[in-house]
Amino acid sequence: MAERTDFLTNVRSYRKFMPMTTEEAGRRGGLAVKKKYGPSFYSEIGRKGGQATKKTYGPEFYSGIGEKGGERVKEKHGPSFYSEIGKKGGRTRARKQMELDF
Repeated sequence: MAERTDFLTNVRSYRKFMPMTTEEAGRRGGLAVKKKYGPSFYSEIGRKGGQATKKTYGPEFYSGIGEKGGERVKEKHGPSFYSEIGKKGGRTRARKQMELDF
């Protein structure tokens, strides 16, 4: 047991001198921003980024990436996938409507 404790102590002290990985730096930075500005900050910067992209490339840009995404899904899952998710969506919508009626 003493060997294990010594090993962990050595690892922890070595870790203090190791440079931070890019992944760890990003995670720590993201958590600091979330703590400082709150989770809604990310929604706001995403919205602003979307508006800037739309202004730069136009609304057709989004149509193009949507088509590419749809083609990729069709290649991966097949055309019947859309039928399946459509039926699931219809059932969910009907169930929610019934809940509202009561």
